[in-house]
Parts: sequence; C-alpha cells; structure tokens
Amino acid sequence: MQILKEFQKGYKPPFQTQNNAPGVQHKLDPPPINDVTADGKPYKAAGKLEGRSAIITGGDSGIGRSTALLFALEGADLTLTYLPKEKKDAEETVQEINKKTNNSRKIQLLELDLRKEEACKELVEKHLKFHGKLDSLVLNHGTQNANTDLPSLPSEQWHDIFQTNIHSFFYICKAAIPRMPPGSTINFNASINMAVGHPELVDYTATKGAMIAFMRALSNQIVGDKGIRCNAVAPGPIWTPLIPATMSEDSIKKFGVTVPMGRAGQPVEIATAFVYLTSADSSYISGQIIHINGGVVIE
Repeated sequence: MQILKEFQKGYKPPFQTQNNAPGVQHKLDPPPINDVTADGKPYKAAGKLEGRSAIITGGDSGIGRSTALLFALEGADLTLTYLPKEKKDAEETVQEINKKTNNSRKIQLLELDLRKEEACKELVEKHLKFHGKLDSLVLNHGTQNANTDLPSLPSEQWHDIFQTNIHSFFYICKAAIPRMPPGSTINFNASINMAVGHPELVDYTATKGAMIAFMRALSNQIVGDKGIRCNAVAPGPIWTPLIPATMSEDSIKKFGVTVPMGRAGQPVEIATAFVYLTSADSSYISGQIIHINGGVVIE
C-alpha cells in the first residue's frame, strides 16, 4: 500500500497561523485533506447515510468541511453553518460537494452566530423548513485562543469561548431534540485536550471537558426514552485553520510531532468517525468517545 506523504511519520505542513479567530481554510497552503484516505485513494462511499438530513455546524472548513463532504457522498442532505468571515470557505465547501455528487444533494448554508440562543433556534427551524426533517446533528463549531498565564486571561475571552464551545451546544440540542425521531444521532467534536490538559488552552480545554460530560449525561437521559444516540470524537492535533497565532513558538514547533505517530492528522481521518457514529453501523454505541489522536493512549 502506498501511503501518502501527508499521512507519514514526520510530515509537517508549512505552519501557518491566522491572527483572528475563526481561521479560514482558503488561506492554508497546502490545504487539509478532505476525502482522500491514507492509501491515496478517494473516499469510497457505500450509501451509509442515504435519506439522512443533517445539521453540521462549522461546516465551512477543516473537520466540518470534510464531514460535510463525506456525509454528502454517503447520501445525506445538509445544513451547514458559518460565520461572516468564513463565507468564502462555506461557498467552496458547497461547490466541492456539488462537483463530487453531481449536484445530487440538497444543501442549505446559514450564516449564524451560534453564541446566541435565538440563532440556535433559527438554525433548527430553518433546517426543518428547508429539509422537512432532522435526524443528524454534528456539533463541530468552536474557537480557541492561546494564553500562557491564567491571571492575564481576559474574562471576556473565557466567557466567549464557553458561549461558543458549550453553551451553544446546549441551545441547539434543546431546540432540536423535540423534533428528532428515534434513530437520530447527536455527535460532538471534542478534543484530546480535555484528557491531557493543554497548558496554553485552559479555557478551551475546560469547554471540551464540559462537552464530554454534557454528552454522557444527555445520552443517559435520551437514548432509552427517545432512541437518540449521543457520542463524541476527540481529535488530537489536526491540520485545520483553528490553530491560533497566539500559540507559543515551542507549541508550534511541537505541533503534531509529539504523538506516537509523529504527525498531525488530516480532517478526513476525523470525518470518517462522524460517518460511522451517524450510520447504522454504530447502532449499539452511545455515550462514548472515539479518540483519534495519532496513538496517544487515553485511559
């Protein structure tokens, strides 16, 4: 098997940071890999999500874009959210999906600030109006800003990261669950940092820990009575636009190379897990975390 260089130990793309969150994918060179697996072959769909109707937040770039593309290839119709700065990325995502699915998927783009509960309600309502049903949530959006000294971390930043990374997840689930039928899925994009505790991302790490606790409690509340499964993916270092310019030079140098596989991951390696957790293949899994982190053992 011929393994692409991007998936080989020691591969490190030219590191690029962006000064203002959210980062944008169209500025990354080389771009992250969305739908080609480590063996160099295009992702091979098998109709695993035919008839599905999914919301993917932050579907414009990185893991969100790759997940949207694989979902569409597997047969799902989509609503994707983005922020104003990400409009170009969002439009490129739709163009890529249309090209690779021969315009066979129904896709809605929504520019929404999900920190606001009304926007989260609007997301669910507009999805239902456009698609007629909702049976899959992928809560992927998030933000981070590095800080190496807690006393200097602005309280405004702490509140904003919690509002973005966890409060919005509550708002969306609160609005969506009453409208989701049995057999639906809710999947969260967490992080390895909730388990290892990144010293420069204290606020971000705290939100990811809260996300896992929320997911587990929610699963226990609804999987039996409502038949809605809840799971999470916890990626390790992934080549996406999320990496902040405020990260220390030492962390930038170490990005991806300190995990056992010796490289950062690609978005496609995370998106395949979201396909699995949404499909019937994972019908007996709920309240669980899939750790995709280059071989770091999480106990």
